[in-house]
Amino acid sequence: MAAENRHLNEEILAVRRADGESRTLAASLPRLVLEARRIAANVIHGLHGRRRAGSGESFWQYRRFVSGEPSQRVDWRRSGRDDHLYVREQEWEAAHTVWVWADRSPSMAFASRNARDSKLERGLIVAFALAELLVAGGERVGIPGLMSPTASRSVIDKMAETMLHDDATRASLPPSFVPSSLAEIVVLSDFWSPLPEIAAMLAGLSSSGAHGTLIQIVDPAEETFPYSGRVEFVEPEGGGNITAGRAESWTNDYVARVALHRDQIREETNRLDWLFSTHTTSRSAAELLLYLHSGMMVSKSGGRATVKAGRSA
Repeated sequence: MAAENRHLNEEILAVRRADGESRTLAASLPRLVLEARRIAANVIHGLHGRRRAGSGESFWQYRRFVSGEPSQRVDWRRSGRDDHLYVREQEWEAAHTVWVWADRSPSMAFASRNARDSKLERGLIVAFALAELLVAGGERVGIPGLMSPTASRSVIDKMAETMLHDDATRASLPPSFVPSSLAEIVVLSDFWSPLPEIAAMLAGLSSSGAHGTLIQIVDPAEETFPYSGRVEFVEPEGGGNITAGRAESWTNDYVARVALHRDQIREETNRLDWLFSTHTTSRSAAELLLYLHSGMMVSKSGGRATVKAGRSA
C-alpha cells in the first residue's frame, strides 16, 4: 500500500506540473534556448550542409569531366592546369521554407519520473535546435500562424520571443494554412488528438502538394502504462478525470489502443506521402534532431526534402 501511495503521489505531482509548467513557459524558455543551442552546436560539427550541385550563381566545386557530357561544360582554365578535364559546378540555390510546429498545449507539460524532459521541453528544444541547423544550412524557418519564415541567424531568439507574446489558446495541432508546394512541415506533438482532427490537419497542409513529417513525442509512462492499484487519471486539457480501481488490468487494452491510434495516423501519412515516427522523452534530444536533420536532403528529381523513414526517433 505504501508503494502504491508513493507512486500515486508521484503521478499527482506530474499532473500538477503539467497544469503549471505551461503557465511558467517564460521562466523556462531561457534554459531551453541554451540547451537547444548546445545540442545544435554539438550536432552541426558532424553534419554537412544541404547544398547540392545544380543551377545557381555561387561556385561549389570542380569535378572531373565525365565522358558523354557536353563539351561546353568543361572549365578550360581549370583544366589547363594539369592533364585532366574539369567541370565547374555551381551551388544549387535550394533554400526553401520549413515550417516547424511545436505543440505547447497543456498535455505536453506532463513528465513522469523516467523522463529526461517534459514533452513540452523536448518539443521546444528540438524545434529550436532544428531551426538553428536549417538556417545555418541556408533554409528559411517559420512557425505556422505565429512567425513568418526567416533566415535570420537569431532564429531561435525570434521563435522564443514570438511564443512569449502569443496569448492565444495553445492548440495541439498547427492552424490551417496553405503552404507552398515546395514547403516542408515538421509537426512535433504527442498526437493524442482524435484521429479526424489529425486527418483534417494533414489534408489541409498537403492540399498544395507540400510534404512533411509528424513526430509523436511521448513520455515513457505513456508508452508502457506502469500503473497499478487505484489511480485517478486527470485529462489536463478538458478537465475530466477517470478512476481505475485496478489500473494494471487496463494495460493490455491501453497498449492496443495506442498501437491502433498510431497505425491509423501512419495510414494517413502514408497515403499522403508524409512520414510519421515516434520519440520517447527518455531518449536524447540529439537523437531526434539528427534523425530529422540528416534526412532533410533535397531531391534533385522533384525538389522535395524528405526525412528517411524509421520506426522511431
